[in-house]
Amino acid sequence: MAVSISDGDDEFDEAHEINVTPFIDVMLVLLIIFMIAAPLSTVDLPVDLPTSTATPLKKPDKPTYVTIKADLAVAIGETQVKRVDLVRTLDAAPEQGKDRRIFLRADRAVPYGELMDVLERLRAGGYLKVALVALEGVPDAPAAKP
Repeated sequence: MAVSISDGDDEFDEAHEINVTPFIDVMLVLLIIFMIAAPLSTVDLPVDLPTSTATPLKKPDKPTYVTIKADLAVAIGETQVKRVDLVRTLDAAPEQGKDRRIFLRADRAVPYGELMDVLERLRAGGYLKVALVALEGVPDAPAAKP
């Protein structure tokens, strides 16, 4: 003879709530990934750019920045190159041709002749679409003439 000790309520109650913990975990991981990846996708060379009131152009998905720093060093993106190797390094990018737009950034302290030297090297290398980069806003007040 067998005896049952339970109350007769053998069925489990069904839970009708959605477990959101895995969704929150996935969202936090994605947030961390984007927080780390976003700063790495920008050019981060410290350059004191002049300001301009010109209407900004639409930038391509992968712009090519050529930067002249205050110490007159030249860089493509964040990679420093010698001036004589500037065009050769730009030509080495296989996915882009000479018809792409080059964004030229120069520090405020760079002499005009140095800027023209880099522009002439780009023109001689076949890069004719060059855009000068400046900060958006009100331009600096002109200096008083002596």
